[in-house]
Amino acid sequence: METYGIEKYGIIGPKAVYRNLTPAALTEAALRRGEGTLSKTGALVVTTGKYTGRSPNDKFIVDTEGVHNEIAWGKVNKPISREKFDAIKGKAAAYLQGREIFIFDGYAGADPKYTKKFRIINELASQNLFIHQLLIRPTAEQLAGYGEPDYTMLVAPGFKCDPEVDGVNSEAAIMIDYEAHMIVIAGSQYSGEIKKSVFSTMNYVMTKENVLPMHCSANMDPETHETAVFFGLSGTGKTTLSADPGRKLIGDDEHGWSPDGIFNFEGGCYAKCINLKEENEPDIYRAIKFGSLVENVVMDPETRELDFDDDSLTENTRVGYPVDYISNAQIPGEGGIPKVVIFLTADAFGVLPPISRLSKEAAMYHFVTGFTSKLAGTERGITEPQPTFSTLFGEPFMPMDPQVYAKMLGDKLDQYGTKVYLVNTGWAGGSAAAGAKRMKLSYTRAMVTAALNGSFDNVEFKHHDVFNVDYPTSCPGVPDEMLDARGMWADKAAYDEQANKLANMFAENFAKKYPHMAPEIANAGPRAK
Repeated sequence: METYGIEKYGIIGPKAVYRNLTPAALTEAALRRGEGTLSKTGALVVTTGKYTGRSPNDKFIVDTEGVHNEIAWGKVNKPISREKFDAIKGKAAAYLQGREIFIFDGYAGADPKYTKKFRIINELASQNLFIHQLLIRPTAEQLAGYGEPDYTMLVAPGFKCDPEVDGVNSEAAIMIDYEAHMIVIAGSQYSGEIKKSVFSTMNYVMTKENVLPMHCSANMDPETHETAVFFGLSGTGKTTLSADPGRKLIGDDEHGWSPDGIFNFEGGCYAKCINLKEENEPDIYRAIKFGSLVENVVMDPETRELDFDDDSLTENTRVGYPVDYISNAQIPGEGGIPKVVIFLTADAFGVLPPISRLSKEAAMYHFVTGFTSKLAGTERGITEPQPTFSTLFGEPFMPMDPQVYAKMLGDKLDQYGTKVYLVNTGWAGGSAAAGAKRMKLSYTRAMVTAALNGSFDNVEFKHHDVFNVDYPTSCPGVPDEMLDARGMWADKAAYDEQANKLANMFAENFAKKYPHMAPEIANAGPRAK
């Protein structure tokens, strides 16, 4: 039996070893093993048990001499010793002995200059199907000459850690050893841990090659190849606004910005399914078919119809599928130097301008800040908007000091003259708590279009003194009054109070998290009156 060298990881005497099976064969294997069932459209549907999302308290980085001074240690990047890592890795490998093993050898990084080879070793056929579709798939010729991987990941959700013995926080552990080029995932069947472990690895190694790793979506004009990137936390419209039928989708989540342009780290998409409707998001809806992996969506056992509105298992229902299931996907996932960078925020306070232009320093400020806001759950009795600040719009996946990434962004903005806009997809004319409505999607799309096609280049801008940004006075397809955040409020004093409250939240967050950031960046942020 061919074992493809898994003995070197401590996996001895496997029952069977399968390498780079087709999606059809992996689906058959998952059904044979009782891992899931097929939906009406042929997608493989699984439930992931206790873990239906990422488990941030169970994520660790091996603290070694070679990386110690580069990692931003804290609540997000927690250290674990090499000894504890090796012990858990050994136990996970021993657990995999005598079992069926599924290997996927693939790539992260669509630009061949920066591609990294990842070997994923799975206990479950369904998770091997997931990562087969999410990473970049090698051709038969590439697979024949694949050689040794750059990084190896052992994924054993059936192996449960013992916190007292293993020195971790629960039965789950997600651990990256950057020096040993090894990743171990134990105890969690949530496939997002595999995807984000690849991303966290790329976010470390790409900085060594003058590539800015970004948690963003990207698209481009099919004729001119003019490229744009969209940053934004969950609920801000990152997927919706980048899925423009008039532009080619480079990717929806993870990219690098090299001296040559933008490239997708992935070969697939991992989309949310909650409240999914074909009329709102047709590409995602139609991608749920044979070859896709659906996680934690409730299905009628008789009709095999998926109920996308049912959140009884989790609100974080997901589907993984290859990017070529999207009709306007750009393959390979490469584009030019970005002409425009869009930061998306959904401001529930209702005070940020619908669109504003950022200086280089302000762009670096908002990049490290990563702001959005939302209403807290009514079960806690809170009706005031709650701010969310996620460093670099992806704090859980960025292992290094934020200044490293911010400086890279600033250098690229200087070098290429890329414009940056902050777009508020949230509420206007009042706060969400007061019953105001969100900005119309059609208006937001018109603003983004104007930013991309240069319509703002010859438009008058006004300065917003509190938020320290410049906003346009006109935009094709948008009433002028909809561009003035303060003007939309009937009660101007109430607007000023809310704007100052939010500006103070920005300042407090920045002072607490980034005390060593350069003064010119700190001074480019909001200024409460």
